[in-house]
Amino acid sequence: MRLQSLALGLLATLVSSVSATALTYKVEASEKACFYTNVEQMNSKIAFYFAVQSGGSFDIDYSVVGPGERIILQNTKERQGDFVFTAQTVGEYRFCFNNEMSTFAEKLVDFEIAVENEQRAQLPSRQGASPEQASALEESIYKLSAQLSTISRNQKYFRTRENRNFSTVRSTERRIFNMSVIESLMMISMAGLQVFVVRFFFQGARKGYV
Repeated sequence: MRLQSLALGLLATLVSSVSATALTYKVEASEKACFYTNVEQMNSKIAFYFAVQSGGSFDIDYSVVGPGERIILQNTKERQGDFVFTAQTVGEYRFCFNNEMSTFAEKLVDFEIAVENEQRAQLPSRQGASPEQASALEESIYKLSAQLSTISRNQKYFRTRENRNFSTVRSTERRIFNMSVIESLMMISMAGLQVFVVRFFFQGARKGYV
């Protein structure tokens, strides 16, 4: 019972040391969308993940800008990214998605911004628990937290792959339907042309006979 209380106390301290934002945003054509997070302590860890779920070629330009307009991350035509960096400066950090390269295709982007203090939360003291037990429990909970984070990222990755594959299937179905319509129209046109040619020859032969 005491170990359970100890674990709950540690989880509570862990939750309070992490701030995260997970969103899904539709970036319109020729739009640049920016999102902001404020870092209050130096040497905080910032995790930034994004994945383009639909739209165009599933790519987008992105940039991460720190205080003083210092560019931390920047790239073009990326489908997804997963980054972790240390905030050397306290202040506002800007995460931008740029879809100005596209004139008509909107992009649906899943992204997550998490700010975590580099220093680990201190384990609350509980009576009857030795330092060895507390240390082992702390390491187990951190390992569990890392595994849950990995599972969450894998789920996002599989979701992205599913959306892209489904979009490919829909595009293929649409092209097959369009080709079927075009082939049907061509067959009807060829049949009409053949009837016209046959009638033209018969009418010409009939006039020559007369």
